Amino acid sequence: MQIAIIGAGDVGKTLGSKWAATGHSVNFGVRAPADAKFDALRQDFGAAAIQEVAAAIDTAEVVVLAVPGAAVADITAEYGARLAGKVLIDTTNNMRGDALHNVNILTAAASGARHVRAFSTLGWENFAAPTINGVQIDLFYCGDPSIRTTADQLIADVGLRPVYIGGLDAATAVDGVTRLWFALAFGQGCGRRIAFKLLVEA
Repeated sequence: MQIAIIGAGDVGKTLGSKWAATGHSVNFGVRAPADAKFDALRQDFGAAAIQEVAAAIDTAEVVVLAVPGAAVADITAEYGARLAGKVLIDTTNNMRGDALHNVNILTAAASGARHVRAFSTLGWENFAAPTINGVQIDLFYCGDPSIRTTADQLIADVGLRPVYIGGLDAATAVDGVTRLWFALAFGQGCGRRIAFKLLVEA
């Protein structure tokens, strides 16, 4: 798949590396592609993979938002029309908002996209190393059921086990998993290398 990752922080870089390693074509959309702070990214992915946001979106089948949650409104206001027909994966958490998710903002500004909320419930370290003590980590997510197969594949390509919990109306439930992760990782001092596993009796 042709994937555009908007943002080049730890989440974006880690997901991009995983997807590139499994054969996907990955570009990064950033505000200033020539900035020296992206030199390491250019070395890993090639100079052509670091692009203006609009250019990265326009050639992509899948667009991944990997920016601070508070930046989502501005980004979608500027580029929302370009997202029509694309799979839009929102990894962000709006830590200062009433809700962690930006579903209402995204569905209003990018109504033509097919939305998924994923990669928001764990620290990026668990994407880099998707097993703990030999056990595969589960990733809980929600989104448009018509693209569940695509979402499952992209999650699996990172090395995680996808656990779909419903449409976008389940975003608050996904946020609950995120809040649990934060409570354990920081509130209880468990550290960032913690994750979850769904167990189902056969």
